[in-house]
Amino acid sequence: MSTFVLVHGAWHGGWCWRRVAPLLRAAGHEVLTPTLTGVGDRAHLVNPLVGLETHVEDVVRTIDVETDTDGEVVLVGHSYAGLVVTGVADRRPAKVARRIYLDAFLPADGESGIGLLPERIAGHYRESVAGAGHGWLIPPRSLQVLGVTEPDDLAWLTPRLTPHPWRSYTEPLRIGAAVDKVPGAYVECVDWMRVFTPYAERARERGWPVLELSTGHEAMVTAPEALAEALLRLGG
Repeated sequence: MSTFVLVHGAWHGGWCWRRVAPLLRAAGHEVLTPTLTGVGDRAHLVNPLVGLETHVEDVVRTIDVETDTDGEVVLVGHSYAGLVVTGVADRRPAKVARRIYLDAFLPADGESGIGLLPERIAGHYRESVAGAGHGWLIPPRSLQVLGVTEPDDLAWLTPRLTPHPWRSYTEPLRIGAAVDKVPGAYVECVDWMRVFTPYAERARERGWPVLELSTGHEAMVTAPEALAEALLRLGG
């Protein structure tokens, strides 16, 4: 069976997969949910030098230490982590059987998170970083804007979100040709403002399978069963 490595997006941590991981394990798979440096349970390590390269290395190290067999990893990246899993697949193409982008950036070499956002939203990021983020942190975004409306979900998510290191959004991704050896798939969440539709289209242009989920951006919280089913289908 496969080892699913689930990589969270900005402001989150490995904790956000708590509703999905047991469903994948029940299907017989191993599941790893690393937390990126500077957020979640590793928020105490945040500093202005934490960037995209740091986060790629976080996941590369997890795969090196926690997996044994080539071709066993199904790498899943949510939102910002589309940048991360692309870098990881380029570094460890023999280890990764498939990369799945969950409502995520699907970047090319030299692209950055801030450059891939729509200009209006990128402007909001820059304003919040310059203000409450003290010039080097991105404060958490509104969960309602991301499509979370249930009071229980809001109560679970809100106290766990942490500011995200700004450098990870401004640092360009550096990849080579090795990433093309790893097949990809895409899951788009369609019941919100659909910021990531251009990257679902990139996936279609590459001939990748693309699935749509009728939920908001935080699918691992708002639609865990449907998401697990999609990951099992695509990861197989």
